[in-house]
Amino acid sequence: MEWVRGDTIGFGSFGTVNLVLPKTGFSKSPLMAVKSCEITDSVSLKNEKEVLDRIGSCPQIIRCLGDDYTVEKGGKLYNLFLEYADKGNLADQVKKSGGNLMESDVRRYARLILKGLSFVHSNGFVHCDIKLQNILLFGNGDVKIADFGLAKRNGEKGGEEQRRVEIRGTPLNIAPESINENVYDSAVDIWALGCAIVEMFTGKPAWNFKPGTNLAALLIKIGVSDELPGIPQVLSEEGQDFLGKCFVKDPKKRWTAEMLLDHPFVAGDDEFVSLTRCEAEEESTSPRCSFEEFSASPRCAFEFPDWVSTQSTASSQSSSVPSFSISSPWDRIRKLACDEAADWTISESWITLR
Repeated sequence: MEWVRGDTIGFGSFGTVNLVLPKTGFSKSPLMAVKSCEITDSVSLKNEKEVLDRIGSCPQIIRCLGDDYTVEKGGKLYNLFLEYADKGNLADQVKKSGGNLMESDVRRYARLILKGLSFVHSNGFVHCDIKLQNILLFGNGDVKIADFGLAKRNGEKGGEEQRRVEIRGTPLNIAPESINENVYDSAVDIWALGCAIVEMFTGKPAWNFKPGTNLAALLIKIGVSDELPGIPQVLSEEGQDFLGKCFVKDPKKRWTAEMLLDHPFVAGDDEFVSLTRCEAEEESTSPRCSFEEFSASPRCAFEFPDWVSTQSTASSQSSSVPSFSISSPWDRIRKLACDEAADWTISESWITLR
C-alpha cells in the first residue's frame, strides 16, 4: 500500500501516531492511523502486532491493518497500521461530559469492554493496561480496546522474570497481586476495569490520593493494606455490587470477564449511545474529530508523569530492568518506590462537581 503520513494525532515513548492518507487521490477522511518509532525502540509496537495477530478478530478489539518499514529523515522507522477511531477515546468522552458519565452509558461501555476482555482472555492473553485512554470510540457506536504494547500471555513467567521488579500498566489501576508477587494474569484486567468504571462515573481515579502523596503510601495501600478502591455510593446497588466483584484482593476469588457479563449491571443488549451535547456541537463545527494526545511515557518504572503507562518491554529487554531478591510484599514496595513524591499535576485539570 502506498501511503502518506498525515497529521500527528498522538505521541508516546514508542514514537508518534499519525493519520494515514492514500498517496494518490487524497481524501479528507483518513483511512487509518499509524504508530511509528525508530527500529531500535520497536519492541513494544512489534509486541502489539504479534498479540493482535494471535488474538484474531473481535468487534471489541482494535484491528491491526499491517505493518511496514520506511526511511524518513535519515532514520529507519517501524510502522504499525491500526483502525482510526474517529471519536477519540473514553477519557475524551468523560471530559466532554463534564467529568462523569450517566450510569446507563457506564453500563454499556462496561459490557462492551468485558466482551473484548473475555475474547482476549479466552485466547490466552492479558492486556495489562486497561484504562479509559485505551478504550477507543467510533462514530458507528463501536467501542474497542486498544494499545496492546504491554500485553502478555496469561500465566507466562520465566525464571529470571520471577526475580525482576516489573510494573506493567498504570499504577493507579494496578492490581494488588502485581505489586506483591509480580503477577500479571487475566484477573489484573478485571481489577483495572473496576478502576476505569469508577473513573467513568466520577471523573476521578478510584484511589483517593492527594497531589504530592508519597508513592510508597500508594503501593502499600494497594498491595498490603485491607483497603479497597472507593466505590461511589450514588451508584446503583447493582453497580456497587459489580465493582465489589472486581475489587477482590485475592485474584482467585475475583470474578472473571465471563462471569461479569452475566451480572445484572451489564446484562442486556448493546444499545447505541446517543450523542452528547458536546459531541453534537463538535459534529456541527469540526470536520474531523481529534485524538487524545499521548503524554510522554517515563524512562523508569515510577517516573510516570500524568500517570501514563510505563512502556514495559518484552523479555528481550529484560537486561535493562534491575533484578532483586524479594522476600515479601514490603520488600517489593521498598524496591519499587522512589524517594521523590509522585507527580499528580493531572489533578489540576479536574472539574469540581460537588
